[in-house]
Parts: sequence; structure tokens; C-alpha cells
Amino acid sequence: MLVGAGLGYRRDLAEDFLQLPDNRTIQFMEVAPENWLKMGGLARYQFDQVAERIPLAVHGLSLSLGGQAPLDRELLQGIKTLMTQYNAHFFSEHLSYCECEGHLYDLLPMPFTDEAVKHTAQRIRDVQDFLGCRISLENTSYYLHSPTSTMNEVEFLNAIAQEADCGIHLDVNNIYVNGVNHNLLDPYLFIDNVDVSRVNYIHIAGHDEDHSATTPINESGESFNKVKGEFRHLPELLIDTHGEAVKGTVWDLLDYTYQRLPHIPPTLLERDFNFPPFSELCAEIQHIAELQRKYAK
Repeated sequence: MLVGAGLGYRRDLAEDFLQLPDNRTIQFMEVAPENWLKMGGLARYQFDQVAERIPLAVHGLSLSLGGQAPLDRELLQGIKTLMTQYNAHFFSEHLSYCECEGHLYDLLPMPFTDEAVKHTAQRIRDVQDFLGCRISLENTSYYLHSPTSTMNEVEFLNAIAQEADCGIHLDVNNIYVNGVNHNLLDPYLFIDNVDVSRVNYIHIAGHDEDHSATTPINESGESFNKVKGEFRHLPELLIDTHGEAVKGTVWDLLDYTYQRLPHIPPTLLERDFNFPPFSELCAEIQHIAELQRKYAK
């Protein structure tokens, strides 16, 4: 069972993971199966050593749950085998698609429509039947919004989770990035309206600020922070990179999320590149743990 605060496992961090003490703040780790199904050599040996000590969450990148191509049964079998091998009981995937006459190396958004709800929910049910477990669905960052959408992002997420009877994997940074970039849904209203009974996992990460973009944020050029009753001026575009420290505005949103949830789910810090000293990552994870204790039910 996953609890507490975790960190994504990366090969660049292998030595740091191997040296973690037993009384570690990092209580679990996460990997993308696509990166490890065929991994061998020293990297796999180190990963196996760490996995003997730290519980594992599996987070997929390329099942393309919203896509039109048949589900990749070979990948699904690999995921099932990986989860069995490492005694992992949690799997999540993105609410997106990543194929169009072949695999696309990006997570692309779908129109928020009833048709997309039914289509995606059926594919999720198929995945759950194959894996023999309930999975969780992550809200993704996106940079284009479909004009054919008939509902907002959180309504779409809730509808699919209910139709598929799956969990919700909240990415707090993605909620903030989308809220600022599209000015369609205040991030705090997203949290107010998400189906909290289904939220069982959280991601938090850093993002980059693009000051050269020409896409406007909103009419006033100001950010959301209704809870604190104040506003901050923002750049014109936020980019979800997982390559920076978590911003204060995103920490604020995580704090608010914990306030709204009936229980505190396991929460993972995502950092994919541009790694600082490991002590700085541990400090961010410690901050997650402190917020979790603050709102422990």
C-alpha cells in the first residue's frame, strides 16, 4: 500500500536511492513501465536493489486511453508482468491520446465531449479487466483547447472516472498550468469540483515560464489565488516541464487540495531532468510530508 510522499525513480538518481536510510522521507517511488520493461544491465540491477526496499507505483505514458487505435496488448502484458514482479498494486495513466497512424511522443488532449467520455471509459474498463485491478486517471497539461468541447476539464475527468469506475490521479501542477494558460477554469474551482471520493494519488512538479509567448493568459494578466485573496502577475505561458523546483503558487494549490480531500493520498514529486543536489529534492518531499501531516484525517 502506498502512503506518504514519494519521488519518481530515475537512473540519474540511482545512487541516491541506494543510499537512502531506513527512516527515509521518501516512502515510495514511481516508474514509467515503458522505460523499464526492456531495461537490463547495471541500471536494472540497481533498480532491483531499490525496489526491494521501497514500494513501487507504476505510471504509464503511452497506452493512449483516448486514442482510436486498438489498445497495445503487448504493452499491457508487460505492465501486468512488471506489477506482478515488483508486487506493485497501483497503476495510473494519462487522460490523453498519443497515437495517430503511429505513436506520437506527446500527450495530446481530447475534446471534452460525451462521445469522448464513453469511448475513453470503455477503454479504461478494458485495461482494468486485463490488469485485474482498478486504475487511476491523470489530468494532463495541454496547450490547445478544442472548440467542440461541451464541458470543462474537471467535468470531463469526473464523467470518465464515474463511467469507467476508476480512480482519479490529480496532477496539481497540471491543474495550475492549464488554469493559467487557458483562463477557462480557476484551479481552485477545479479542486472544489473534482470528485474527491475518487482521488487516490497526487503528482506535484515544477514548470517553466515562457515570457516570449504571444498567447494571452487572461484579460487582466493576473493569476488565480482566490483563497488568499491576492493576485500575482504571471508570464504569458506556463510550460509543464518537470525540470524545475515546485513554484509557490503550486504549493498553495496542493495545500488547498489537502484541505478539500476526505483523506490524504500518496503524493509524488515529479522531477525528470535538470536535477539539483539530492538534498534539495528531499527538502521538497519533506514539505509534502509536512503538509500531509498538517491535514491528516
